[in-house]
Formats: sequence, structure tokens, C-alpha cells
Amino acid sequence: MNHMKNGEPAQNADYSAAPVQLVYGPPAMLNGNAPEAARDAVQIRAYTPDDLTEMTAVWNAVVAAGNAFPQEEMLNAEDAAAFFAQQTYCGVAELNGMICGLYILHPNNVGRCGHISNASYAVREGFRGRKIGEQLVLDCIMQARQHGFRILQFNAVVESNTAARRLYEKLGFVQLGTIPGGFHMPDGSYVNICPYYRTLTE
Repeated sequence: MNHMKNGEPAQNADYSAAPVQLVYGPPAMLNGNAPEAARDAVQIRAYTPDDLTEMTAVWNAVVAAGNAFPQEEMLNAEDAAAFFAQQTYCGVAELNGMICGLYILHPNNVGRCGHISNASYAVREGFRGRKIGEQLVLDCIMQARQHGFRILQFNAVVESNTAARRLYEKLGFVQLGTIPGGFHMPDGSYVNICPYYRTLTE
């Protein structure tokens, strides 16, 4: 599981008219007493159990699209709670009380390779073009360091996912090569995947 993909569109809300500020901060930033600019800011934070319903919807939308995540099975509520709980860290992007993106972080391997981490990212389709994915990746890098990982590796970035690849390269990730036919698309075709890595010790 490795890379960013736009997920389910936002429901019952339209944030397309105004640009979005991206900030870090405590939940109080988004309460009713916060300045208007803060209420329209995206907050990247650790997930809580209260986020699970929206997180599951965002995750399942990417799985259903079938062109980014390797998983084929949707998560139900019970499976989602267990899945997100078993990660080393899960971050969410929140805008005005709505989860508009998420990432998961976990070891890429075990034992002598356990210092290498892996992550997956998802952003709701209605929140494209606002650098939410970039903020998720940057927060993931920070959390990976704080959790003692020395490398962040993406095993299977689909070659045609040029937006994600450009972002990763902008943030210092290096492509390791190309694996021909490494991803099975819903139409039955096989497309190339591109592993990426970034060291976290510099």
C-alpha cells in the first residue's frame, strides 16, 4: 500500500469556492470561537475512533476505484476499526468537522528491515488541488521520524499516477525503478508500478 489517490466526494457541503489554508494545530482551532480563517483551515491530526466512519468511506472509495490501492475488498465497520488500530500511526485531514483525507503509516518489513516504513494516502475527490495530499505526506514524514523509522518506502506507485509521482519527487523521494505489469487494473490489464523511497535521517 503506497500512494495517494483521491477518494469519495464531499457530501452535503461545497468548499470549492474558496482556497483552503493548511495548518497544524489543536482541535480548538476549528471551534465556533475561532477566527473565520482558522475555521476554513485544514488540520492534520491523529485519528480518533469518532473519525472511523468517514475514514472508512474515504478508504473504500479508493479501493472501489481500483487504480491505486492493491486491496480489492471493502472494509466494513468492524474490519476498519481493527485495520486502522493496527497501524503504527494514522493521520487525518479535517476541514470544518469533515474528514477530507487520511494516511496510514506502518513498517514495510520486519526484523533487520523493520526500520523501513510504508504509507498510503487518500484524499476525497472533492478536495483535489488544495495541497491536502502534500500536507498528509509531510506529516507522515514527521511521524515516521518520530516513531524511529529511517526510511519511508512506497512499493507500488502506479506509473500513470503522475500527480502522486510529481509530489513524491518534489518532497525528495527517489524512484527505484519500474516493475513492468506490477498492478492489475479492474479492466484486466496490467500496468507498471514505480517503487519510491526517501531517507529520514538527514
